Amino acid sequence: MKLTVLCPHFAPDPAPTGEVITRIVHELADRGHEVHVVTALPWYTHHRIEDGWGGRLVRREVTPWGSITRVHPFPSDKTSLALRSASFGAFSALSGVAALRGGRMDAVLAMSPPLPIGLVAWAAAVFHRCPLVFNVQDVFPDVAVDLGKLTDPRLVRAARWLERTTYARADAVTVLSEDLRANIAAKVRREHRDDVRVIPNFVDTEAIRPLPRGTAYRRELGIGDDQTVVLYAGNVGFSQSLDLLVEAARRLAHRPELVFVVNGGGSGLADVRKSAENLPNVRFAPYQPRERLPEVLASGDLHVVLLRAGLAAASVPSKTYSILAAGRPLLASIDPGTEVTRVVTASGCGVSVPPDDPDAFTAAVESLVSDGDGMAAMGRRGRAWVERWVSAAAVAEAYEDLFDEVRQGNRWGRQPPRRAR
Repeated sequence: MKLTVLCPHFAPDPAPTGEVITRIVHELADRGHEVHVVTALPWYTHHRIEDGWGGRLVRREVTPWGSITRVHPFPSDKTSLALRSASFGAFSALSGVAALRGGRMDAVLAMSPPLPIGLVAWAAAVFHRCPLVFNVQDVFPDVAVDLGKLTDPRLVRAARWLERTTYARADAVTVLSEDLRANIAAKVRREHRDDVRVIPNFVDTEAIRPLPRGTAYRRELGIGDDQTVVLYAGNVGFSQSLDLLVEAARRLAHRPELVFVVNGGGSGLADVRKSAENLPNVRFAPYQPRERLPEVLASGDLHVVLLRAGLAAASVPSKTYSILAAGRPLLASIDPGTEVTRVVTASGCGVSVPPDDPDAFTAAVESLVSDGDGMAAMGRRGRAWVERWVSAAAVAEAYEDLFDEVRQGNRWGRQPPRRAR
């Protein structure tokens, strides 16, 4: 097959979704498919174009398996939803133009957010007369509305119209969990609900594997081998309740052997730093180069996944599988009965507590770090689970099968285009 892939991040950009789509593309290429990627110039780490990549709106490179076209992402202030929306719109439009290259395609795959990329991907699919598969990593605008970042009724209506319209024009919508599937299935016509499919993200169990905890990363942060690290690694935004980590550090300050580490960046980092400024047991580190990810993960004795109440039906933290692949235990503060809690239960990799509950979170931290043997056993169980269920090859095969299926029912050959409800 000849495929076009539109995505906001691709290697060497270290964004988690970029890691996912990069590996899927390479797996598809290994299966003999020709893949043409349209993505952004690397910008995720510092929220600006990385050194050596600037100076041009578009850069294109030919690869052994197809091509990569990188366009300007127009990075903006992450705290301003209006500016971010404008940036996403500009990036999506430029991506859409770039996606018209390459001649006839067999399928288009687009990854969201940003949500506008769905419509430009649909336009590319129309141009190439092929089906569109729309992958949703986070459900927008639900996350922005639930966080109170999108409140103008007119903008909410416009965003929901764009969301429904995009779903209606896709031949299939893929999501990461049953929670997200139920969310999106409720927004499409009844006869199209079976077009919403669950294909989870995967983890590269070859690149990310259990390593010794005495890493150079810990030494750089001044953490001794006799100390226990409670680690949050990832985006520090408004969806993640990092206040729980800071409060646990405050309550457990009498235990000098415990160190709480926040590795990453985002729109909420300044607030987290301010709330922790008088706590000597809290350390901060910026995003690390992607090749250091296994080392960073190995440095944590206990990893935490934090998501504010009500958001788990619209977002699945992709870091979950990486933590398990690293053989480390997981403490999840997240809505009960959702995907991450199901993974914790199925794998036996850790403990989940209700979201936004500092008492339950702190008690769980204290209980877990007091049982080193128990944490080690949780880490081994998590590693075994991802090796069995969440491999890159399995996810690529699922997409390959889906492309074959939607090509058989390609609306350009068998049915008229759907109309938004």
